[in-house]
Amino acid sequence: MLQNFFPTGGRGGSGGNGPSRGFITSTGALLGLGVLGVTINASLFNVDGGHRAVKFSRVGGVKDTIYNEGTHFLVPWFETPILYDVRAKPRNIGSLTGTKDLQMVNITVRVLSRPNIANLPKIYQNLGTDYDERVLPSIVNEILKSVVAQFNANQLLAQREKVSKLIKDNLVKRAAHFDIIVDDVSMTHINFSPEFMQSVEAKQIAQQEAQRAGYVVEKARQEKQSIVVKAQGEAKSAELIGQAIKANPGFLQLRKIETAREIANIVANSNNKVYVDADALLLNVN
Repeated sequence: MLQNFFPTGGRGGSGGNGPSRGFITSTGALLGLGVLGVTINASLFNVDGGHRAVKFSRVGGVKDTIYNEGTHFLVPWFETPILYDVRAKPRNIGSLTGTKDLQMVNITVRVLSRPNIANLPKIYQNLGTDYDERVLPSIVNEILKSVVAQFNANQLLAQREKVSKLIKDNLVKRAAHFDIIVDDVSMTHINFSPEFMQSVEAKQIAQQEAQRAGYVVEKARQEKQSIVVKAQGEAKSAELIGQAIKANPGFLQLRKIETAREIANIVANSNNKVYVDADALLLNVN
C-alpha cells in the first residue's frame, strides 16, 4: 500500500515543482546576464577626442601606459582611469611688478599651454590633474618680475614685442621642468600707475608744444625768405623795366595800353555804369 501511495504522491509532487524550477532557472539566467553586463560595462572606459588616459592600479600604482582615443579595458575596482585634456588651453595671468626705473606696472599675459603627453604618468604622480592651476600662476609671476625688471617703463611700451618674446623664451624653459609645453605667450594688457600716465601725458603735450613752436619758427623763416625773394624779384623787375624803357621808349606806351585794356575790362564787366576819362585810363601818362 505504501508503494501504491508514494508513487502517486511523487507524480503529483513532480508535476507541481516543474514550473517552479523553470521559473527559478529563467530568473537565474537573467540575473547572470545582468551581472555579466554590469561587469563588462565596468571593465570598459572611453577616451574622448583630444584626451589621453593613464591607469591607477590599487596594486602597482600609476602605470606607464598611455591610452589614446577610443575604448579600452580595465580591471574593475583594482584599476581606475585618469583622463587628461591634451589640447592647448588659453589662460590669462596677471602680475603686479616693478620696472627698472621703479615704476609699478600691472601686466596681463595670455598663455597657451598643454601637457607633455609622453610624461602624463609623471604629471599625475607629481601634480595631479590640475597641473596647470598648480604651476602656471607661480612661474608666470616669477618670470614677469624678472623680465620686467630689466626694462624702463618707456621701454616696455616702445619694445613691447621684444619684451613679449623674452617672456615667452623664459616661460618655455621654466615650464618644461614641469612637463608643460607652452605654445604661445602674448601680453594683452599693460597698466601703469595714474601718476606715471599723467607724466607721460604731460611729456607728450610738451613734445607737441615744442613741435608746434618749431613749426611756427619754420613758418616765419619761410615767410621771411619769401619776402626777400619777392623783394629781390621786384627789384630785378624794376631794373629790367628801366633798362627796357631806356632801350625802347615805346615800351612805356605799350604798358599804358595794356593797363588801359585791363581797366576797360573791369569796368565793362561791372554791373555799375562808370564814366572814366583818359586820365583814369592812364592814356595821358607822359
